[in-house]
Amino acid sequence: MNWDLVFTITNNYALVMWLILAFAPRRTVIMTGLFYGGTGLLATSYAVIVVPLMTGMIDGGSGGIPDFSTLAGVQQLLSSPGGATIGWIHYLAFDLFVGLWVARNADKYGFARWLQIPILLFVLMLGPLGLVLYLLLRFTRHNKVADAVIPE
Repeated sequence: MNWDLVFTITNNYALVMWLILAFAPRRTVIMTGLFYGGTGLLATSYAVIVVPLMTGMIDGGSGGIPDFSTLAGVQQLLSSPGGATIGWIHYLAFDLFVGLWVARNADKYGFARWLQIPILLFVLMLGPLGLVLYLLLRFTRHNKVADAVIPE
């Protein structure tokens, strides 16, 4: 399998989804398309590749199912071209999912788009840090612990 091509296609696809999330109108049809066509398609790509990769049905893996309970096992998986690519697709899918939640939630609580875009950039580039920044921003604005801690 051409892992460089898979990486490039999924990476560029995710970037397009992020640009739509950041700058397109937040109409229901667009957000639904981003959810299923963005996150759903990336997750499906991951699901279609991960089992054959780890079972050796396709080349580029680390030689079997790694031991995820050890750092060495995770390093073994991520040190192969297929493992690094599949790991990246995993990040892309979940970061976009979190970005969609942040955008929808920020719209619900009335945050301006100019304030959302830097937060979304942090979610894209640094995942959990972007989520923490948004949760802190939302907490400071609404100042309710239950509301800030338990998202809808």
